[in-house]
Amino acid sequence: MDYQLIYEDWIQKSLYENDLHQIKANKSEIQDSFHQQLQFGTGGLRGKLGPGTNRMNTHTIRLVAEGLARQIEQQGEVAKMRGVVIAYDTRHFSQEFAYETAGVLAAHGIQSYVFKESRPTPELSFAVRYLAAYAGVVITASHNPKQYNGFKVYGEDGAQLTPQFANDIMAHMHAVDSIFDIPNSSRSQLQNSDLCVEILEKLDDAYLQAISHIQLSENVKEDMAIVYTPIHGAGLEPTIRGLQNFGFTNVHLVQQQAVQDGDFPTVIYPNPEEADAFKLAMKLGEEVSAQLLLATDPDADRLGVAVLVDGAYKLLTGNQLGALLLDYILSKQPAQPNAAMIKTIVTSEFGAAVAQKYGVATVNTLTGFKYIAEKIAEWELTKEHKFIFGYEESYGYLVSDVVRDKDAVQIALLTAEMAAYYAANGQTLYDVLNELYEEHGFYQEALISLTFEGMEGQQKITSIMEAFRKQPPKRFADIAVRKMEDYLTESINGLPQADVIKFILEDDSWICVRPSGTEPKCKFYIGVKTESLLESEQKIEQLKSALQQWA
Repeated sequence: MDYQLIYEDWIQKSLYENDLHQIKANKSEIQDSFHQQLQFGTGGLRGKLGPGTNRMNTHTIRLVAEGLARQIEQQGEVAKMRGVVIAYDTRHFSQEFAYETAGVLAAHGIQSYVFKESRPTPELSFAVRYLAAYAGVVITASHNPKQYNGFKVYGEDGAQLTPQFANDIMAHMHAVDSIFDIPNSSRSQLQNSDLCVEILEKLDDAYLQAISHIQLSENVKEDMAIVYTPIHGAGLEPTIRGLQNFGFTNVHLVQQQAVQDGDFPTVIYPNPEEADAFKLAMKLGEEVSAQLLLATDPDADRLGVAVLVDGAYKLLTGNQLGALLLDYILSKQPAQPNAAMIKTIVTSEFGAAVAQKYGVATVNTLTGFKYIAEKIAEWELTKEHKFIFGYEESYGYLVSDVVRDKDAVQIALLTAEMAAYYAANGQTLYDVLNELYEEHGFYQEALISLTFEGMEGQQKITSIMEAFRKQPPKRFADIAVRKMEDYLTESINGLPQADVIKFILEDDSWICVRPSGTEPKCKFYIGVKTESLLESEQKIEQLKSALQQWA
């Protein structure tokens, strides 16, 4: 691909002539913006905002919407009438991209249902099945920095796309003659068309009613002080209403972060995994003596939690909260002979140990919640297992399968209930966590995430993965490697092929290496288990040091 020629073509034909002239002296920026077409996968598109084929903008949105429209068109009139539900978060251009998508669909005679306001990704997943739509789209880049946006597509089951559906859309995108000549209806035309229907209140009510069934105990301390922050995102309305529906009367909102702002001005990154995202929540928590802090990311599919421990707030990791939730759920429900929980291969074995205690099976999937959703759908047909809980270490959880993606809203409600239940018995979540460690072993995990931007960055990530395959290490920190699992070249436990390598060490510690599917990063995961917290922390540090030579 001659990126310079494509750049010049965009100057002549695109909506971004002025923006493109501003980078004409920046060769590296032109190269990064035009060296490839933004890649579409089973999760859709995600990239930096800006002009260019490798950026999120009006033209790339129209292109992927055209691919989706052509795929639906091939399915016939019924599929076109069932249509597409479209939601969006609070990022820059999210609402504009949502209506651009509806405009392209309308040009093909395809019905769309667009949320009037920003709403969470899990509510979009629910809405697809509730409205019996053919597909769903959400405009979001999840917890990525403010410079990013994305386009995620969901199938009629409310789950992220199957590989075949994604391949069909890609094929149609490649068949488009010109990215500048895609037919579309303007927003004003949509407002006068029956092909675009705006939705909101009815879906909010239905979604909150559907997830109300996750409530497990009424013996809770409903006046327990809780602080919640949506981090400028789409989780505000359903989370606050959901907590009220669950009976919580002492909920405090971080007002500075209740403002929906795509600049995310109060945080470095709008990511509830980061301690920085909790600074304002901690300040408010101290003022109101809150025992629990809750934070959702911009599209409210990830939940971060902090609890009060010895006068200071301590963040729980995704692995820790997952184990706590699983133990609480299983302790409150009667045993089911075919019950199973699902986790990803980079998620701690802590949850598996908890599940085993209750006689519940653990099923592992590749990284990505779409694989958990696939298992839920599979079990609906085969009855092999009854889904109880699914989670991944990156703060994604699901209890009620009325949603087919991770759902921070329902987990915020259940976490509040769980914390209040234990508070009524004089315990914090951290007290319960330590009891689980004493019972099952001191599991600890770590993540090293290295960023490699641009074309050279992609090559660097590829070279890291190649190095592990060509000369796999025999030891890490003087611990011998017992087994290497290469998910790209081997069939492991029936899982699909993926660019992932996992090392199982002689002491059952493990290390996993994979490129991120949504960011220009290479990720190194570490998991250990010992007989004490100090020993586990020391082993984590040893393994992190051993990985430095590969970074």
